Amino acid sequence: MLMIRKRMWAQCLGVLLLVAGLANAAPSEDVQDAVQKPVTVNINEASAEMLAAALDGIGLTRAQAIVDYRTQFGRFYSAEELSAVRGIGTNTINRNLARIRVDEHF
Repeated sequence: MLMIRKRMWAQCLGVLLLVAGLANAAPSEDVQDAVQKPVTVNINEASAEMLAAALDGIGLTRAQAIVDYRTQFGRFYSAEELSAVRGIGTNTINRNLARIRVDEHF
């Protein structure tokens, strides 16, 4: 009888630990990205902070380079034109294509 009680307690403890572990588990990376990153960003209007927050692989320094390039040369007509900004390659652009907008607001 004592052996059965010990086994039952061990099983209960195992279930409790399993449930506690699942309750404290961090959200998956995909869920975190969806919560933390805006869906799209207009590269012709966004601030450096907005660009850095929205685009994967673009930090504040590179985002400021985008803003500076836009100020010096004018608007972007396609996402691919970001490759003209020093330090931004086609891999970074391709990774962010779904997030990049170039539309104008009149």
